[in-house]
Amino acid sequence: MKARTPKPGRPARLSRERIVDATLSSDLRTVTMRDIAERLGVSHSALYRWVGNRDELLDLVGEVIVERILPTAEPTADTWRQWLADLAWRMHDQFLAVPGYATHVAMPHRHNAQAFGRLRDRAVSAFRLAGASDELAEQSWYVFGLGVVQWLGAQQRGHDLGPDAPRFDLFLDVLLRGLPAREPGWAAQPR
Repeated sequence: MKARTPKPGRPARLSRERIVDATLSSDLRTVTMRDIAERLGVSHSALYRWVGNRDELLDLVGEVIVERILPTAEPTADTWRQWLADLAWRMHDQFLAVPGYATHVAMPHRHNAQAFGRLRDRAVSAFRLAGASDELAEQSWYVFGLGVVQWLGAQQRGHDLGPDAPRFDLFLDVLLRGLPAREPGWAAQPR
């Protein structure tokens, strides 16, 4: 999803960067188009020329977050696990830095297909490099993506898990040691 280009005329007071910066400094759980317009000092109708609605606004934020979290290096057969750990830590840092973002991503909703598609494709390729079949690489992505996102969402929502709450580094270590997915040995046995 690309931000719309404003109509010719006066110099634009808005830009993709300004809109994203204003949104990232808001609480995404409650932010409205009117809130962002006020932060930017423009009318909400001016903002609507760039993004059509709140969903498009959150799609724009999703694009920027994915740009920030994707490692620049490609994974290899030797680095796939470290590449995924780096991706997870980038998700941790970026998702938790934006109030409400981890909570938003953890909730069922339509994600920005292009941005999250890039994220998915890169992670699936890492699992393929680890030796997973196409099907198991996809399944591994779902386990990895859901696991990390749900952990971050719970963290941001402030779930009190007590003094022994799992640390992200330990959670991630256990998660990655279990991936890529393999067919369970018991799956072929009758029940």
